[in-house]
Formats: sequence, C-alpha cells, structure tokens
Amino acid sequence: MDPVNEIVINSWSHLCDEVYHNSWQQELGRYRTNFAFRGLSDKNYELRNGFRRNCGRNKELEYHMLRNFRKYSRTTEPALTNTQWRLLVLAQHHGLPTRLLDWTYSPFIAMHFATAITDNFDKDGVIWQVDFVKINQSAPEIFRDALAKEKCNAFTVEMIEELIPDLKSFDELIGDPFAIFFEPPSIDERIVNQYAFFSVISDYYVDFEEILNKNPDYYRKIIIPKELKWEIRDKLDQANINERLLFPGLDGLASWLKRHYLPRS
Repeated sequence: MDPVNEIVINSWSHLCDEVYHNSWQQELGRYRTNFAFRGLSDKNYELRNGFRRNCGRNKELEYHMLRNFRKYSRTTEPALTNTQWRLLVLAQHHGLPTRLLDWTYSPFIAMHFATAITDNFDKDGVIWQVDFVKINQSAPEIFRDALAKEKCNAFTVEMIEELIPDLKSFDELIGDPFAIFFEPPSIDERIVNQYAFFSVISDYYVDFEEILNKNPDYYRKIIIPKELKWEIRDKLDQANINERLLFPGLDGLASWLKRHYLPRS
C-alpha cells in the first residue's frame, strides 16, 4: 500500500477531522462524504473476504454453501433467499464466509469495530476510508449506465439482479477485476443500525487491496495507535456507539456489558 495514503492520528479530535476529510460537496452545499468505512482492530489485517480466508481457491464451495444455507435456513420471508444475491447478503449477515466485505457509511461505527476487540488493544487499529463513488464509476459501462439511469452513487440488490442474475454470470465477466459497492435490503435492525453496505469483486479471489493498489487516489488508511484506543472506546460508549445499539437483542447487550465492565489493566 502507498505510505502517502496512511494517516497516523494523534488524538480523538484528529481522528474526527480525518474521517470527515474532503466531505464538503460544493455542488450540494452540504457535507456529504463519498467514503465507505471499514474498521479493523489490527492494522495488519487484510481486506480479504471471508470466503477466501476460510475456503481458499475452490469457488465451487461457495455455490455449495449457499445452496445448503438456503436449504437448511428457516425464514418466514422467502423473498430474502429467492435470488443468489439476496441469499448472499443474508448468509454474510449471519456469519457464513462469502465473497462480500462489510462496510459502513458511518465513520463512528467503523471506529467501534476498530476498538471493540479488547484482546487487540495492544495493537494499532485502522479505519479504511474508500471512495465508493469512484470505485463504482470505474466498473464496466453497463454498471455505470445503471447508476446514471437511477441517478445514484451506490447499487441496490435489485439493480445488480437486473444486470447480473447470478454469481456464475458475475464470475464469467471478461476483463480486469473490478469492485462495486451496493446497499443491502433492510433485513433487520442490525443492518439499519450499522448503516451497512457491502463490496463485491468480480474475481472472488482478488483482495480489495489489489484494487486499491492500482488506484491510490481511491482510499486513505487511518491508523489508530494502540495508546489511543481506550480513550476512543470510552468516548464512543458515551456517544452510544456500542454493541447494544449495533447488535440489538440480548447477545449485543451481553457483549456490551462484558466489554464495558472490563478493568483496564
């Protein structure tokens, strides 16, 4: 990665300034950032999708896993699994390794994920800040045309389904690998509260960092030194950016309480 794109923050206020870097949109007269955010508790973690981390190079395994996920899942809303793209979103949402990467529109939610794993408080964290508008505009023409037609910057599942009906069709696209960002359906409160959306690459085996290496003006990498993690964590908790909000239900409540009352050693 280009070291010029790395920013090491030195305070809470510095972090807040950097995540809103270049957010002023002159044509709108508003502060509306074009960035997607992904927070990781260790700056050395790669932008690698779960399927590649867990299953290696055999992409046929993904088709098998999704087929069985559909077969064995019990949902009262069949529409959530009636296409491969919707099935992919639902599977990713519930922890199945897929080709998707999770992102958020919210820099503060990215801060949460960069500071939520207390076992990694001895490691520097990172917030990836990626211009999803530029990423989507670098996709093939049929994708750019779809965005222009809808006058939007991010895809929806419905838009992708209209262009590429299934994953095999996506895999068979010819040309250099490219990424797109899309918004999932609002399946539940967790997706809504996390202000979530996803990226997917036309070649499931390509890491997102390979896309960024070719386009250094598409991203920034904000490093959170380990010495600042406790302060950031405490301020996020006071702002109600925590597991209780982001994972509604008893599991999220228990996770929040477990971390909130952890003594600082």
